[in-house]
Amino acid sequence: MQMPILPIDLTAVVAVFMGTLIVLIPVAGVTARFALKPIAEAMAKIKSSQGTSEQLSLIQQRLELMEHQLGAMESEMYRIKEVTEFHAQLKAPDK
Repeated sequence: MQMPILPIDLTAVVAVFMGTLIVLIPVAGVTARFALKPIAEAMAKIKSSQGTSEQLSLIQQRLELMEHQLGAMESEMYRIKEVTEFHAQLKAPDK
């Protein structure tokens, strides 16, 4: 003997489905928060380290420019010293 097929109570099915979702949505949200937080932090660190590498490159360029300027100043000071010594020799009385 076959059992008779009973009609589906759509209201009861929707009520059970919605009741289940009321519990599952917050649980899924909390789970996603804890699962995605390390990924978001890693992406933030990567982004900040890229900014750091750009800053490091900029600092390196500025240091090279300063070294070049310092070299130019040293050569200028050497030339000034030579000129000063030359003028001192010109002003010195003959011996």
